[in-house]
Amino acid sequence: MLAPVTSPSSSGQVGPAEAWQRLADGNQRFVSDQSRHPNQDAARRTALVNAQHPFAVIFGCADSRLAAEIIFDVGLGDVFVVRTAGQVIDDAVLGSLEYSVAVLSVPLIVVLGHDSCGAVTATRDAVESGEMPPGFIRDLVERITPSVLTAKREGNDDLTAMIDEHVRQTSTRLAESSRVIADAIDAGRTAVVGVSYGLEDGTASVVSTTMPLTAG
Repeated sequence: MLAPVTSPSSSGQVGPAEAWQRLADGNQRFVSDQSRHPNQDAARRTALVNAQHPFAVIFGCADSRLAAEIIFDVGLGDVFVVRTAGQVIDDAVLGSLEYSVAVLSVPLIVVLGHDSCGAVTATRDAVESGEMPPGFIRDLVERITPSVLTAKREGNDDLTAMIDEHVRQTSTRLAESSRVIADAIDAGRTAVVGVSYGLEDGTASVVSTTMPLTAG
């Protein structure tokens, strides 16, 4: 259940670049095995009972290896997380992201993909074989197909290139699909950063952004 908001979000004091820097610093700690596991104690849990003030929203793949709070070394109340297989956009996703931007005043949306993504792999296989998977997996494949076709049209048959393209297209579609998100980006209140995560080394690498990545 979405936590109630009783006061304006403190994230309004944090700009998009600073929000990204916090995540980047946390990821660096995770990669170097120096995670601090912040904001995960009983005092933090109690402090969040009546309100939440996340400084970023992470829209990522539902893959079990892509736990955002661990990857970016953050804790309770730090990030608002939305996940679907292949970070596929639907109405519920857009509603959740609009909530984070319009109600929680989150200054940064991170679209988080990863290498060896099963949803993108299934889409590539369907495009190449012409055979669609059964059930609702077909819906996922249909939504990812434009990214795979774009990569192939540009001569990139490598799965990683397709995954990066999907992250970029997903980031672009957020503003194209949501007036709330588009207006927040245009006003400079929110930025979108597309990121690809490496399963082996744990690094979160930027593949697209709507802002300079230096806070200041």
